[in-house]
Amino acid sequence: MDQTIVRPDKLMNYTRSTLIQALTNYTTRFKEEKSFAGDFLKLLEHDRAFHRDHLPGHITGSAWIVDTARTSVLLTHHAKLDKWLQPGGHADGDENVLGVALREAEEETGLKSFKLLHPGIFDLDIHTIPVRKDFPEHLHYDIRFMFEADPNEELIITDESQDLKWVPLNQLSEYTSNTSIQRMLQKAIQ
Repeated sequence: MDQTIVRPDKLMNYTRSTLIQALTNYTTRFKEEKSFAGDFLKLLEHDRAFHRDHLPGHITGSAWIVDTARTSVLLTHHAKLDKWLQPGGHADGDENVLGVALREAEEETGLKSFKLLHPGIFDLDIHTIPVRKDFPEHLHYDIRFMFEADPNEELIITDESQDLKWVPLNQLSEYTSNTSIQRMLQKAIQ
C-alpha cells in the first residue's frame, strides 16, 4: 500500500471524470457493496450531485483512519446521528472527493498529519440520513478513503461530535454494528 504523507498541494485531484473512471473500475467482494458503483454513476449524471441540496441524495466523502500500528480506528460519536462513525461529510460542491475526505478528517478530529494508505477508493456506501426539522430524509452516497494517523497527536472534539476515540479493531463491535463499518474493518485487517 502507498505510504504517502498527504499534503493539500500533493493530493491527487479527483475530478468528476477521474471519479467516474474509478467507479467504473471499482470491484469488491462484498455483496451489499456491488450495486453501489452503478448507483453512484447514475447520480454523477446530475450537475449538482456534489451539493447537499441535491435530492434525493448527494456525494459525501469519509476517512477510515487507522493508527500507525494498524490496531485501532479513529471514530467520532456523531452529535446529530448519535452513532459512532468514521469522520466524513458533505462535498459542498467540491468534486475532489479525496480532498473532501481529508478536509472532513482534519475538521472533525483536529489531526493534521495523514498518510494515504490506499490510493483509490477504499469503500462505497449509500445510507439514509433521517429527516431533520430543516431538511427531508435523503441519501448520502459516501466515498471512503483509508488513511493512517499518529494516535499520539492531539484530538480536538468539535460541535459535530460528542466524542472522538481510537477504538481497537478487535473491540469495534462494542461501539457499532453498522454494516459498512464492519465491512471496512474486514477490508482493513486483510
